[in-house]
Amino acid sequence: MFKTPSIVFLMQCPDQKGLVAAVSGFFYKRGFNILRSQQYTDAARNIYYMRLELDLRHLAMPRLQLEEEFGALAKILNMKWTVDYSDLRPRAAILATKAPHCLYDLLLRRKEGELDCDIPLIVSNHAHLEEAANLFGVPFRCLPVGDDRDAQERRMLKLLKAHHIDLVILARYMQILSKRAIDAYPNRIINIHHAFLPAFQGAYPYRQAYERGVKMIGATAHYATEDLDQGPIIEQDAARVTHEQSPRDLEQIGRDIERVVLARAVKAHLERRVIVSENRVIVF
Repeated sequence: MFKTPSIVFLMQCPDQKGLVAAVSGFFYKRGFNILRSQQYTDAARNIYYMRLELDLRHLAMPRLQLEEEFGALAKILNMKWTVDYSDLRPRAAILATKAPHCLYDLLLRRKEGELDCDIPLIVSNHAHLEEAANLFGVPFRCLPVGDDRDAQERRMLKLLKAHHIDLVILARYMQILSKRAIDAYPNRIINIHHAFLPAFQGAYPYRQAYERGVKMIGATAHYATEDLDQGPIIEQDAARVTHEQSPRDLEQIGRDIERVVLARAVKAHLERRVIVSENRVIVF
């Protein structure tokens, strides 16, 4: 199916009169056709958010010139903004440990064209998932942690840089990233975890959930920050459960939710539908 090549601007600024006219007028004067416009005003915080998708085929000037001219307008409006071009495909790296469900799901969605990105690299601290990488033809690197976690992470960051990675996906990567790693990819590291946190932390959250008789389980996808599992939330989902379901049943249900939630979050990021505002996420 043909998809119109596009330019996506994501904007946030103090709400003020004339915003829509100023932004749309800027692009009208430069001959652009607006394919899609989405907006939201947070009245409590007086912040205006906008996602504007333009027809890339109408770009009649160098991209740097467009960005410089829009930057001048954004400065007047006290606006934070980003721009992305659909002909520049994002490059995503997947980090995993032993659990295969999220990794297989992402690779299959990418193969089917649901995720619009290249995946040139899978990194794991164990060799268990190399078969999955080989099945989909994606280079796999095993970097055991050993006794020197810092050295392992430095090797990993070097690999990500060498492969020009734009987005890092933690597909049940059971290692804590340092501030150095977080700072290298701000709001570009997506993590998935079960929604029991912080109540049920540790290696066996579903056993703990079973013992507490939970009635609902779920998963949360968020951007990684220095505060463990406290980053801006992109996507969540949950399912009702009963006392009749075993810890194994709960784990299976949880894995299914994790797959879907992580995929939704990654898809939203790749489609440039996400604006991070402090610790809040606006998803168009």
